[in-house]
Amino acid sequence: MSLLRLWAIARKEFIHVLRDPRSLGMGLGMPVVLLLLFGYALTLDVDHVPTAVWDQSKTEASRDFLSRFQGSRYFTLRQEVDSYRALEREIDTGHALAALVVPSDFADRIQSRRSAQVQLIVDGSDPNTATIAMGYAEVLTQTYSQDLTLRGLQRSGAPKPRVPLEIRPRAWFNDDMQSRNYLVPGLVAVIMMIIAALLTSLTVAREWERGSMEQLISTPVKPIELVLGKLAPYFVIGMLDVLLAVLMGKFLFGVPLRGSLTVLFGMAAVFLCGGLSLGLLISIVARNQMLANQLAMILTFVPAFLLSGLVFAITNMPHAIQVVTWFIPAQYFVTLLRGVYLKGVGLDVLSSEAGILAFFAIAMIALCTLKFKKKLA
Repeated sequence: MSLLRLWAIARKEFIHVLRDPRSLGMGLGMPVVLLLLFGYALTLDVDHVPTAVWDQSKTEASRDFLSRFQGSRYFTLRQEVDSYRALEREIDTGHALAALVVPSDFADRIQSRRSAQVQLIVDGSDPNTATIAMGYAEVLTQTYSQDLTLRGLQRSGAPKPRVPLEIRPRAWFNDDMQSRNYLVPGLVAVIMMIIAALLTSLTVAREWERGSMEQLISTPVKPIELVLGKLAPYFVIGMLDVLLAVLMGKFLFGVPLRGSLTVLFGMAAVFLCGGLSLGLLISIVARNQMLANQLAMILTFVPAFLLSGLVFAITNMPHAIQVVTWFIPAQYFVTLLRGVYLKGVGLDVLSSEAGILAFFAIAMIALCTLKFKKKLA
């Protein structure tokens, strides 16, 4: 392999990228836009659930109970209704995702120390939100019930009851339980996979369509030199994207970075080599820019977004789909980034993911070299 020929190919590709503002804009601007869009729009938090209220009691006791929901960040009491028909209309129109119905005898039962029932209605169209909202409501109701019991015991002069079992939960790595801290590192991996493949999926196909590939074939440039030379400028752009993503994650989204920057950028470089080589392989096989672009989107965006564990836990997927995820490189980079970002672990813990990403990069470069043939047909 000649370094002089490799540099010539790389320099040619650098000049093309600099003369093509669309490629440069896509390479540097699109990751920022996607990270902003997904970073703010994509969330797993269930907060401020709009809730309609039908307070049939309208007493101090019912207002005290409802204040627990109003004071919680999980519910927002938006609308008061006076019938089940009005309550149903609020849920049907989407103005409310949940509804609380306080019966008319609520205060009487509370004062006489009898069991009182409150109805919670949730919109089950979104089962995830409905399940979480029901869990929040149950906790708030239990807390209110415990407070009433303690007040009654204090008024009667009885000693405070002993709790036989107490759980003291503690969340590691994400103390605030913010889904953004979990999602943003994964988004970096998915976005880099998509952008890397899109950047290089048009390079060789463009050469064939413009007729300049015949000139390259007539030169003594070897396939490995052509592959590495074409990857070089997009690798630089990709590493700049990683730097922008890390800075945005730290200063814009406030995601803690507890691990080593060296490990992060080193593994990002390995992952980029694999993603860029995958795009180049698509370009070599397709020989058509439109087809190459479509294949790149199908082979990167859908698997990386749905099967990488970014949003949907792989352990909850059917076993057959879990087997498919073994062949999704973004899955391993998502796991690695979350380990570096949130847990502060290194390659001693993430060695298997690092090894798979290195194998992916080497395999893609080797396939590009083998698939590219210096002949017209």
